[in-house]
Amino acid sequence: MIDVPTRTDAAGALRDGYRAARAAGAARHRDIAATLGVSEGELVAAHAGAAAPGLTAVRLSPPWPALMATLPTLGPVMALTRNESCVHEKIGRFEQVTGEGPVGLVLGPDIDLRLFYRAWAAGFAVNESFEGGQKAAQRSLQFFDASGTAVHKVFARAGTHDAAWSALVERFRTSTPGPHFTAAPGAERTVDRPDSEIDVAAFRADWAALRDTHEFFGLLKRHGLGRVQALRLAEPRFVQPAEARAGVGGAVRELLEGAAAGGTPIMVFVGNPGVIQIHSGPVKRVQVLGPWLNVLDPGFNLHLREDHVASAWVVRKPTVDGLVTSLELFDADGETIAMLFGERKPGRPELGEWRRLVGRLVAQNPGDAAWVGESTCASC
Repeated sequence: MIDVPTRTDAAGALRDGYRAARAAGAARHRDIAATLGVSEGELVAAHAGAAAPGLTAVRLSPPWPALMATLPTLGPVMALTRNESCVHEKIGRFEQVTGEGPVGLVLGPDIDLRLFYRAWAAGFAVNESFEGGQKAAQRSLQFFDASGTAVHKVFARAGTHDAAWSALVERFRTSTPGPHFTAAPGAERTVDRPDSEIDVAAFRADWAALRDTHEFFGLLKRHGLGRVQALRLAEPRFVQPAEARAGVGGAVRELLEGAAAGGTPIMVFVGNPGVIQIHSGPVKRVQVLGPWLNVLDPGFNLHLREDHVASAWVVRKPTVDGLVTSLELFDADGETIAMLFGERKPGRPELGEWRRLVGRLVAQNPGDAAWVGESTCASC
């Protein structure tokens, strides 16, 4: 990121563009920024230190772990993490916030995050009001990567502690509050090595020897594999493409609807380079609105573009507790959209009902019990 002062007239033009877009009915900062030809981070930064009607922003300064460690004082909030194809929203309290280096954790029954601070380049406290009073004013903390893409947002709720919110903003307010965020180009996508260069036999043997799902990232790195490439090259006993009546993008819909109907508790992981956000528990209200597949529950909302799902895979990883099964969704560029698991804790086997739900999404040979019940693989 090149962090240089933005010309006042350029920032003013963005503020004017924001107000015009709002007047025309545009709702999302992300969409407004795109119509103005800038990143969302640049749009928000243009309002930093300016007494603009509708939207004001205060630039925040790191260290980000210290800032995140203050979030439990806020009380109930809404945490939002998204990528290009999926938005994950959880209402609750930040509870156990740990980590002082580049990686942090938030652990709690409602808000559960993995934080990768190397991707965090800028943060803002944002206040937004709406003309005519049709919608209540909104306060949020918004964090962006070097390209100006949002990595995480925290929104105040009715029960959020006002004094604690104000104290956080004052403590982390930067000494250079003006509109001085210039977005850098996004990172280039990593190109997979040719399959011919992969020792597939060794990769498959290492997969079969996994003892924990957290070892999977190291497996990919050790063998120089992209995630979708690894799924393509894995043994069919561990990976199969998901199938659904509504096409590849419909696999997650069938799974969510099945979990809702049976009350099966699940885990939904959605992330980007800066944050992974996790929901654990049941889902109840699953609804399709246009291209968006939605979970609209009181404490958890999910919004997923079914039409962005280019491939979906049912994946099984050996652990000391038995096989752990997931549905993993990817876009056309091989970027992860979301991953879904059955809810489980270390030391406990996977829920049989979850395995049955996922088993319906794969082409099975008659009597293939490994995909719907306990594995018959001795090495697992």
